[in-house]
Amino acid sequence: MLSLQFIRENPDLVRKALEKRQFSEPLDDILVLDEQRRSLLPEVEALRAKRNQVSKKLGKMDEKPPQLIEEMREIGNRIKALDGQLRATEEQLNDLLLRIPNIPHPTVPLGRDESENRVVRSWGDVRKFDFKPLPHWELGEKLGIIDFVRGAKLSGTRFYVLCGLGAHLQRALISFMLDLHITEHGYTEIYPPFMVKRECMIGSGNLPKFADNLYHDEEDDFWFVPTAEVPLTNLHRDEILPPGTLPIYYVAYTACFRREKMSAGKDTRGIKRGHQFDKVELYKFVEPETSDEELEKMVNNAEEVSHRLGIPYRVLELCSGDLGFASTKSYDIEMWASGCGEWLEVSSCSNCGDFQARRANTRFRPEPGAGPRFVHTLNGSGLALPRVVIALLENYQQSDGSIIVPEVLRPYTGFGVIR
Repeated sequence: MLSLQFIRENPDLVRKALEKRQFSEPLDDILVLDEQRRSLLPEVEALRAKRNQVSKKLGKMDEKPPQLIEEMREIGNRIKALDGQLRATEEQLNDLLLRIPNIPHPTVPLGRDESENRVVRSWGDVRKFDFKPLPHWELGEKLGIIDFVRGAKLSGTRFYVLCGLGAHLQRALISFMLDLHITEHGYTEIYPPFMVKRECMIGSGNLPKFADNLYHDEEDDFWFVPTAEVPLTNLHRDEILPPGTLPIYYVAYTACFRREKMSAGKDTRGIKRGHQFDKVELYKFVEPETSDEELEKMVNNAEEVSHRLGIPYRVLELCSGDLGFASTKSYDIEMWASGCGEWLEVSSCSNCGDFQARRANTRFRPEPGAGPRFVHTLNGSGLALPRVVIALLENYQQSDGSIIVPEVLRPYTGFGVIR
């Protein structure tokens, strides 16, 4: 979240930043509530001080004057009323602060939506087929590796079953990505819970704004993670990390759960969008001065997966209007899918600055005896399935309907062809 002091001291800057993001959050309401809170506080404190004085005076008297007792009662009632007002004001203020998005980094290009994102680089040549490439939903059904009918029977629309070599291929991709990030990129593997407490969703920036997109168990107030970013953000919640701890790199595999609300006919075929999917997530806790550089490194780490799989990809810098809620600067990585004939987002890497750290109260001590500072957090997919599966199936399909498995995956699959 943004610092209330920062908003108070820079209202025009924040207002312009929100305009760049196409947000119309109630900044003026925050400023009004802040003023109300600051006017209530001294009145409450003055009454409490007066009550303490009167209480001490009464304590020294053998006989308690009725007027002083009545004065104490009136002060107590006034404090109770003001405390109620103060509590209500602070609750409203905090709720509004939690709904304000992060401020775009000065280098983020201005733009309204995803159509104005900028391609910064690309790799690989789009394959030219001597036959008409099929989309993955046809390939998957013909090869018996994706079962849409039984997925819908089990759980309804937007679910599917991976079968046989299809399930093995997905498991191989996850293992390959984890091993690459652990052994070559210096990340430490974490296997977190797939359900978290409400405060974890608040810390990562998912609540309260995106409650409608999350799956929730009301009885125990558990929230199913939409991404491993949520538990990783909160791994060091309410901690002060000692000097020399940073940077911390984590990588985690989780299933992810989201309510996908799509327009009729949009992305309804295949496995591109579902309520449940798998993802390998990269996460960093770093010192503020290094976070810009760490973002570039994270993007390179995610790119390396695409590169080694031999699938054409491109990197986009997101414009201000397409930034995620918690992000100050983001890049997307998109793989080319030959059967669908489109670029598919397989990663979004973001620098969140101290936005999440303030919500989760995660700080570090730069050196012994120094005052604590908020860390900067970064997150990115490394990569997200099932879109990697889509790109692999569609780009490596053969004229006989079989799929060649990329060389780098064969130690994990034990087979080189799906037929």
